[in-house]
Amino acid sequence: MALIDRYFAGKTAAISGAGDGIGRALAIRLNHAGCHLWLSDINATTLAETCEQLDEQRGRVVSRTVDCGQRDDIFHWAEAVANDTPHLDALFNNAGVGYGARFADSTEDNFEWLMNINFWGVVHGTRAFLPLLSAAPKGHLVNLSSIFGMVGIPTQSAYNAAKFAVRGFSEALQAEYLDGPLAVTSVHPGGIRTNIARSARTDGDANMADADERDRHFKQLARTTPERAAEIILTGTARAKRRIMVGWDAWLILQLTKLLPTHYHWITARVAND
Repeated sequence: MALIDRYFAGKTAAISGAGDGIGRALAIRLNHAGCHLWLSDINATTLAETCEQLDEQRGRVVSRTVDCGQRDDIFHWAEAVANDTPHLDALFNNAGVGYGARFADSTEDNFEWLMNINFWGVVHGTRAFLPLLSAAPKGHLVNLSSIFGMVGIPTQSAYNAAKFAVRGFSEALQAEYLDGPLAVTSVHPGGIRTNIARSARTDGDANMADADERDRHFKQLARTTPERAAEIILTGTARAKRRIMVGWDAWLILQLTKLLPTHYHWITARVAND
């Protein structure tokens, strides 16, 4: 019996951004393990499609449309979950969006839009669900950062800012809960074959590529499937790992930052511009 199945059977978990990509893969894998789930996404249609793939005989499934860029939406979701269960064994702050633009071309509205979801959504989700996580025998707070939370990339100043912030926020909480019952994990995926590039906002030169072209280019580089990412994340969560790298590219880039901590831009800038 796999570690994921042994560990999560009968447990409770909430996942934001469960309508697609890694969030959907996490939901499917946890449902297979017999975990009870509370799922959210801003897109009611894709969220319903996720729920259709789950077997409620394995575990309870409750879904809610939530905009993780809106603080009140997140807190109302947490209140609804608290009415259903006295504790939460795991929270996966997974919801995220993309925005490509050189900083000089970026707009304040789009920059804030991304930060509100990718960073503040994690902060508000953590604060809203912390009482439920703290009530669990062993709570797990799992925050989705990115390999872009380790390395700066051209046209990704907003995304980098949010993901570096998620990493710093998570590592601060790791120190605060060092000897406590809450395990805090920062997840750093490399290229995962999701639809994030298709739905991303763009400005400036990055705005010249249409959604199909962005998606095609991204998926040529992204080799890790959401299903494989979910396996890695859930195995690491069960082991209470503090940092989880997802994909060979994430590991390779991490090594690059160690070898060239102040000079890796000479490589990433050229790769990004190819």
